[in-house]
Amino acid sequence: MPAEWCAAKTLMSDKHRYHVAAGSFRVDTQKPMILEAYLGTCVGVALYDHLAGVGGLIHLLLPEPAIPDDSFQPEKYASTGFPPFVQALYAQGATAENLKACIAGGALVGPANDTDFELDIGGRTAERVMQLIKAEHIQVEMLETGGFFTCRLEMDLDTGNFLIEPAGSDKLADNVDMKVPEPREISRAIKDLQPIPQIALKIFRLMHSEDYNIKNISEEIRKDQVISARTLQLCNSVIFTRSQKIESLEHAIVMLGQHLLLKLVISASLDSFFSQIGTGYSLCKGGIYHHAVGTAVIAEKLATLTGQAEPSLAYTAGLLHDIGKVALDQFIHSGFPLFYRECHQGQKNFSEVEKQLLGTDHTEVGAELALNWSFPESLVEIIHFHHQPENATRHDALVHIVYLADLLMSRFHTGLEMERLGTESLASRLAVIGLSIAEFPKLIDQIPIKVLEASPELALIQA
Repeated sequence: MPAEWCAAKTLMSDKHRYHVAAGSFRVDTQKPMILEAYLGTCVGVALYDHLAGVGGLIHLLLPEPAIPDDSFQPEKYASTGFPPFVQALYAQGATAENLKACIAGGALVGPANDTDFELDIGGRTAERVMQLIKAEHIQVEMLETGGFFTCRLEMDLDTGNFLIEPAGSDKLADNVDMKVPEPREISRAIKDLQPIPQIALKIFRLMHSEDYNIKNISEEIRKDQVISARTLQLCNSVIFTRSQKIESLEHAIVMLGQHLLLKLVISASLDSFFSQIGTGYSLCKGGIYHHAVGTAVIAEKLATLTGQAEPSLAYTAGLLHDIGKVALDQFIHSGFPLFYRECHQGQKNFSEVEKQLLGTDHTEVGAELALNWSFPESLVEIIHFHHQPENATRHDALVHIVYLADLLMSRFHTGLEMERLGTESLASRLAVIGLSIAEFPKLIDQIPIKVLEASPELALIQA
């Protein structure tokens, strides 16, 4: 999935799967391919014309642009994305009278409260979609919107069949007993964890001290051939629209600037760290890393928007907020069915389920790791309190920014990991960084579309 969305093959089928990222659509003719989208608050619409052998799927974030301007991306929104999506189907030979529709998503996601019902972003998006479908006189064959769970919508381009199922349900087995690990077992897992590369730790400390020499850092990077190679690979991915290839770190500094280069080095370092994780928390291979980079990019955007934190620090904090999951993943993996059911039943928040089944949660373990590795105090606090930012004592604005970035990723880029963040106290949390509930849709507008695609590092060029 996130690393090879467009070409991956499943064990259940020999058909290619194409993941339609949020803020995009795909239209194609009949062929052995499955279009799919993971939907939380987002709404997905699949359309298929059996006579023409043409189908498509669109993945929408909002009912309409929150801040209309010349730079917005129309595929994000029902009002501006659905019309060109339908026209693309018509251009391939589909007709309104022969099209059948399947609509899913628009969920509240997680323990719901009054704020979720007040915002009702998914509900309003679904309502706008239904208006547009009705205006085109397209028949709705399947409709499952609302609820409290993320889901997967798929359409088989070969047969026109639709499927809607809970995200992660394909990993469920029969009832599995989950033994609560003893503290010594968790301590051993923390001790056995391969630490974050020293070059990344050095950059964290230097960036947070605002006293660093890029030449010295470049020399340190060159000592790690793996990190150097991965960094250059990311550099060339980020500037993929340019014809000139970056072949050295010095060239990268000239082409990209030192701040972007340092972010790419950190991303390359964390890629190897997160590769230790299995498929406990993650719903797909690479899901936790992808979520981390996406949260980092959005946190940086929010820091720039609000002026409440230094953007590069927000990026680093977003990238590291879930490191505790790497140590705990093995325990979640062994009892995933129970963990899944506990997260999707009742009104417990994510951390409460972790503590019930593990005796601790990823924020506490992450903070312990950060202390063991001598992270700057600000990063320790962010890692510890990103689920409950009001508990922060010294870096509250930065902690709130990471919380919001994490919330946006969990609501609008599902299918990566199993995490359900609540919106309790959202109004007061937004107020800390000078925003209101009414401005929440504007934050969704801040999500760079590249974050929602296969390689979130590509969004760095937009930040």
